[in-house]
Amino acid sequence: MQPYRALVASLMNEEVQLAIQEQTIDDLPEGDVLIQVAYSSVNYKDALAVRAASRVVKSYPIVPGIDLAGTVAASRDPRFKEGDPVLVTGYELGVSHNGGYSEYARVPGDWVVPLPSGLTLREAMIYGTAGFTAALSIHRLQACGISPERGPLLVTGATGGVGSLALAMLAASGYEVTASTGKAEQRSFLERLGARSIIPREELTPERIRPLDSQRWAGAVDPVGGRSLAYILSTTKYGGAVAVSGLAGGADLPATVYPFILRGVQLIGIDSVYCPMDERLKVWKRMAEEWKPAVLEDLCTEITLDQLPERLISFLSSQHVGRWIVRF
Repeated sequence: MQPYRALVASLMNEEVQLAIQEQTIDDLPEGDVLIQVAYSSVNYKDALAVRAASRVVKSYPIVPGIDLAGTVAASRDPRFKEGDPVLVTGYELGVSHNGGYSEYARVPGDWVVPLPSGLTLREAMIYGTAGFTAALSIHRLQACGISPERGPLLVTGATGGVGSLALAMLAASGYEVTASTGKAEQRSFLERLGARSIIPREELTPERIRPLDSQRWAGAVDPVGGRSLAYILSTTKYGGAVAVSGLAGGADLPATVYPFILRGVQLIGIDSVYCPMDERLKVWKRMAEEWKPAVLEDLCTEITLDQLPERLISFLSSQHVGRWIVRF
């Protein structure tokens, strides 16, 4: 097989260096399924992976990229055959196992999800890890009985990957959604995704957060965490639920037990990395069918492998919205 290209992150003098290199199949880690990658995506965790101080990556050098979609090129796993369209998100991909920023990847068969009917490979990575995290949040909220009839839902970080996709999927499913953002100039973008109302993120971090405040939301999808999560819990309606999947706002939670014991509020932790495969398959099926928003393509900016290093470095400080996908 001819050499292929991959983005390699190496550690030099306590700094991560990125370079596009030619590699061969022998450079790939062990695995049952060889995949010719068509698309990957850029996620918050990918941006952290190219910063040594984040300690996301266990050891360097590594090919980053925590998700991919492509076609099976060879397989020792009887569940997959050459030509099958597949996707992979989570597990150790791009963290301790070479990831999706490569024209070829080799992974354990237990990590591989058959591409659901109703999705293209491109659409699968417009969703990517961020979309799967958003969908898993919705899936778990619904398991707690949070239906559209219960009232409005809040989505924080609404212009980001998880937030924008959660907003779009919830709106497509008939929910009334309030979007929280620090980017007031993106109002039209959020309204196009289906937001009924938009609030500044500062509204979620008042100077004083009461143990219990006025009831506002039936539930929330929160990829931000931190101090704003404490306010969200204090303003969630009786019997409501909040799905938290991130800590961009910080890891501390200055809350009390009052929302849980006086209003029966549930706090749901969302881990999309090791989500069990049976649940993973159900969620991807729902993403391909009932939750698939008509505005999915509106969320996407496509880049090349050559553009990827610059985009990764600028990700945490840039004013991008929606999703970046990498096409091979």
